[in-house]
Amino acid sequence: MQRDGINKSIWQEVTVPGLSAPRDQEHVEIIVVGGGITGLTAALKLQEAGRRCVIMEANTIGFGTTSGTSAHINTVLDTPYTDIIEQHGLEAARTVVASTRKAISIINKNKDQYEIDCDFTRCSGFMYAENEEEKKELKEIKEALEQVGIPCSEVDEIPVPASFMYAIEFEEQARFHPTKYLAGLAKAYISLGGQIRERTVVQHVKEENDMLVAKTAEGDVFSADFVLYATHTPPGIQLMNFRLAPYRSYIQVWELMRQIDWPEALVYDMQEPFHYFRTVEQGGKSYLLIGGQDHKTAHHDNEKKNFRELEAYVRSLYVVNKKIYEWSSQYYESQDSLPFIGYYPGKKHRRELLSSGYGGNGMIFGTLGGSMMADLVLHGKTDFQDIYSPSRIGPLSAIRNLLVENYDVAKHFVKDRFFLEEIEELAELGRGEGKILNYKGKRIGLFKGEQGELFAIDPVCRHAACIVKWNNTERSWDCPCHGARYAPDGSLLNGPSVAPLKIWQLEKKK
Repeated sequence: MQRDGINKSIWQEVTVPGLSAPRDQEHVEIIVVGGGITGLTAALKLQEAGRRCVIMEANTIGFGTTSGTSAHINTVLDTPYTDIIEQHGLEAARTVVASTRKAISIINKNKDQYEIDCDFTRCSGFMYAENEEEKKELKEIKEALEQVGIPCSEVDEIPVPASFMYAIEFEEQARFHPTKYLAGLAKAYISLGGQIRERTVVQHVKEENDMLVAKTAEGDVFSADFVLYATHTPPGIQLMNFRLAPYRSYIQVWELMRQIDWPEALVYDMQEPFHYFRTVEQGGKSYLLIGGQDHKTAHHDNEKKNFRELEAYVRSLYVVNKKIYEWSSQYYESQDSLPFIGYYPGKKHRRELLSSGYGGNGMIFGTLGGSMMADLVLHGKTDFQDIYSPSRIGPLSAIRNLLVENYDVAKHFVKDRFFLEEIEELAELGRGEGKILNYKGKRIGLFKGEQGELFAIDPVCRHAACIVKWNNTERSWDCPCHGARYAPDGSLLNGPSVAPLKIWQLEKKK
């Protein structure tokens, strides 16, 4: 399996079936844009109901965050329920809990019905505090968990060898192998007649003659009754770009010296940013998965430093044998801590739907979002429709968060361009290194491959004209504004951009 970064994740050892849709198709009943857990969940449910779907995936099935997740299945979210209660109220927070339980039940149903061997394991969750300030915050979180109906208790032991002064345990959590699950969904979907069109970039969709018309980067045009955006953000420039902020998280998998050290639970510390732990299995052996070091995409001077800091943290806790994998992955935070799932806001019709803004809980909200979009197509209504509506206004604090996040966006429109103009000389590049510089009055991004070959790109993002930044861990050009990402040669990795970076032609003097 391929994914959107050069660093290989532990989940990529799986082959996900693909099936090309007929090239001469002109009309499809339902287009699902995106072939991750959201898109496959939606498409399978629609196909089960007798509706005919085509998944259009810009790269390959599982290329995005589904193959880079930590694969926690949880009712206790990355956003504390203290924050959700403060922003949305207690009853809304209880509804969020009910929706996470619904998502877990959908995963259970699918794995049982289609006999998907995906290492699904139920387990407890733990959070622990290491100082008085964290203890105070964690006690408030415990109280909020009890208010929303998640049983939890104070404990004297935790399943990681960290010093702590206060800890809680809660039930109803689980873990699984995300790409084995995804492969099972794809197999079931194809067996029901579902179609998949890989390497198909949907550039834009418009309404014509009471139909939706979708155009792809390859020049194909399709009409459809419904279009479901199962992507981080819908393609192109639109309001949703400014209601979401892209973040990256860093993950490592370690072989430990002592077998008794594996945490048979989901474990979280209270640091800022926090770390998370779980066990993974591969080839009959258990390994430690640890993640953290989260930051806004392209807002870190040296991404490699995050891996070094994560490794130092692991070694401070464990006696390790060797590191097996390390990778980073992208997710999107919404302006008010809850996903957007439902009808595309601002449209006169109700035939375009979207699901986005999962934060660090993509397996739960991707499953929920796919199921909810399918229900809206099939029945015109669904559970949890109001609380996750993309048209919601949200609390005043969400508007403040929106302004803060997009202050960064405005800064990158102006500030980056100003300082880049001061770079006058071509810098020396090491192999595998990329850099933005000014060469004879032209701003260019240069990448030197392992064989010394040079790739030159125009670093202006094709989405909203921000300046991309070189990511030195995943070897990609990342946009700090809305999270579009490009390969070293400028080809598109992630939206909301729908086109590759422009390239400069390098010629040798004769």
